[in-house]
Amino acid sequence: MSAKKNILITGGAGFIGSHVVRYFVNKYPQYNIVNLDMLTYAGNKENLIDISAPNYKFIQGDICDANHIDRIFKEENINSVIHLAAESHVDRSIEDPLAFVHTNVIGTVNLLNAAKNHWKGDFTDKLFYHVSTDEVYGSLEDGEFFLETTPYDPQSPYSASKASSDHFVRAYQNTYKLPVVVSNCSNNYGPNQFPEKLIPVCIQNILEEKPLPIYGAGVNVRDWLFVVDHVTAIDAVFHKGKLGDTYNIGGFNEWKNIDLVKLLCKVMDQKLGKPAGTSEKLITYVTDRAGHDLRYAIDSTKISKELDWKPSVQFEEGLALTVDWYLANSQWLANIKSGAYRK
Repeated sequence: MSAKKNILITGGAGFIGSHVVRYFVNKYPQYNIVNLDMLTYAGNKENLIDISAPNYKFIQGDICDANHIDRIFKEENINSVIHLAAESHVDRSIEDPLAFVHTNVIGTVNLLNAAKNHWKGDFTDKLFYHVSTDEVYGSLEDGEFFLETTPYDPQSPYSASKASSDHFVRAYQNTYKLPVVVSNCSNNYGPNQFPEKLIPVCIQNILEEKPLPIYGAGVNVRDWLFVVDHVTAIDAVFHKGKLGDTYNIGGFNEWKNIDLVKLLCKVMDQKLGKPAGTSEKLITYVTDRAGHDLRYAIDSTKISKELDWKPSVQFEEGLALTVDWYLANSQWLANIKSGAYRK
C-alpha cells in the first residue's frame, strides 16, 4: 500500500477503536487518521485525551447518516476504511434487536456505498477493512475451533447483525470488486473497556463491594485477547492481508467464565491488599442469558503463518495490566458511572 493514506476509522472513541486510533496515529505519522464516532454510551472522548497530533482529526457523526458519510469521504479524500463502529453487547441486542440492525447492518452498507461511490472503480491503494467477531460462527463443542471456513451460525441478535454486515462486505467485493478484508476476533479485554462487559463489570463491582453476577453455572468458555494484541493484528491485516480474505484473530487463551472471575478476584485482592478470598465471596450466580453460546475458540493459524502475527501478552500479565489501569483511573470509572463523560 502507498505511504499516503487517508484512513477513516469508525468507532474510534470506543474501547477497541481508541486503541486502534492511538496506535495508527503514533506509528504512522505519514497517514492522516480521521476518527468518526457517534459518541453513544460506549464512545468516550476521554479514551483519546492523550492524542494530539497534526495527522489526527475527530468527527462526531453517525454511520447511519449516509449523507454525512458521503461528505466525509469527499472532504477528507478517504482512501482506506477500518470499520469498527458497532453495537456490540449481546444483552442489549436481546432487549433491542432493531438498534443492532440499524447500526451494524445499515451503517455498514452506508460505508460500503460511500467507498464504492467515492472510489469510482479506481481501487488502486484502496481498502475497506471490516472488523467483526467470532460470535458469527455460533457455538462450539470441546475440541473444536473456529476456522475462516467455518459456516456462519449466529445465535443472538448481535451476532446475526454482525454476520449480515460481514455478508454485505463480501457481497460488495464480489459484485462491485470493492477491495475488502475481514477479520473475526475473540473476546477483547484491557484498558478503557466500557463497564458492561465481564472483566470491567467485575472490577467495578469488587471496588464497590457489590455482587459479581455470573450467568448460569459459569461454565461458558471464551477465548480472551488483550486489546493491544488485537491492534497489532489489525495493523498486520491492514498492511499485509490478502484482498477478499478473512483472518481469524484469537488469543489461544480459553477460560471458563467462573475460572476467569476467580482469577480476577485473586488479582484484585492482591492489588487492594485484601485477605485472599475476600472478593470471591461476592460471586453470585444469576439466571443464564437467553441463547447463551457455550464456547468460542478461534484457530489463529492462518494469520500467524501468512502475516507473521501472534499474541504477545500472556493472560495473567494482561489481566494485571488491566486491573492496574482501572485502579489508576478511578475518575474515568466515576465519569462513566455518572455520565459526565458525555457532557
